[in-house]
Amino acid sequence: MEDEQRLFLSSCSDWMSELPSPLWDIPLWSLAIPGSHDTMTYCLDKQSTVLESEPKVLRMLDKLLPCVVRPCIMKWATTQEDIISYQLDSGIRFLDLRIAHKTKDPDKVFYFAHGIYSLMTVKEALTEIAHWLDRHTKEVVIIAFSAFDGMNQDQHKDLIQFLSATFDNKICPNSVTPSLCECWNKKYQVILSYDDSAASGHEELWSKFDYWWADSSDPNRVISYLEERKQEGRPDVFFAAGLNLTEDAGYILSHPWQSLKRMTLGSYSPLLDWVKQQSPGSGRTCINIICADFVNAFSYEFTQMVIRLNEGLTSRS
Repeated sequence: MEDEQRLFLSSCSDWMSELPSPLWDIPLWSLAIPGSHDTMTYCLDKQSTVLESEPKVLRMLDKLLPCVVRPCIMKWATTQEDIISYQLDSGIRFLDLRIAHKTKDPDKVFYFAHGIYSLMTVKEALTEIAHWLDRHTKEVVIIAFSAFDGMNQDQHKDLIQFLSATFDNKICPNSVTPSLCECWNKKYQVILSYDDSAASGHEELWSKFDYWWADSSDPNRVISYLEERKQEGRPDVFFAAGLNLTEDAGYILSHPWQSLKRMTLGSYSPLLDWVKQQSPGSGRTCINIICADFVNAFSYEFTQMVIRLNEGLTSRS
């Protein structure tokens, strides 16, 4: 099994550069691109307090019964299991990063968050991505920054400065229509989406991309929702279709022995069947980024399936 995984990773770590030449000149938002939902939840800190933005009742319970509340949050907030460079090696090219600053923390340190804070800092993760890009010079990664829990305008300024310094000339400005050929010629490797008004006036930052999210624990409802959104017509830029299932308090209470991973993997079959039927391109019902939880489950079937959708574009070129 380890040999099979190693072979897969070597074949997907540079999949963009290995696409057929007819696909080099089309916009990246016309390609099928695999993405990971809540990318950094593999490193959540079980000793962390609950975020201030979470419901008051949850924060009160966390103070009274942290030994009960935090393990429960870990079960339902963890959406990925592999480190970020491993996700990139497996073919993931869209990263969903939820940023937070710890309340009353005087240091200029940013973390990731999903209910609780991460162990890894934003600086550490983005530096890891930059080093990965140095080793894969013809790959392009789309990074969506959002949430920004506990951040003020000065902290946004600090984070944007760090993004510019870390990725520097690798950043594709929002004035460009990015294709692989355009990115290779200009040595662009990252597209940064920033979901806050602080991004205004920064050419290196793109506006928020649409993320189609069904907010349901039922895979059939997720599929129905995505089909409805497709019929409305795709945006003219990057957008993501989310395969991720979502639980609520009622679901958690009625499934005390379950977890997000068990719920997700138990529903993977119909979700992957939906992926097989999709087509990238510029047409009204075409897809672009497809995001999922636990993207490297089932021997990386999800990422491989999304990448292979681009073969249909070649046949139509």
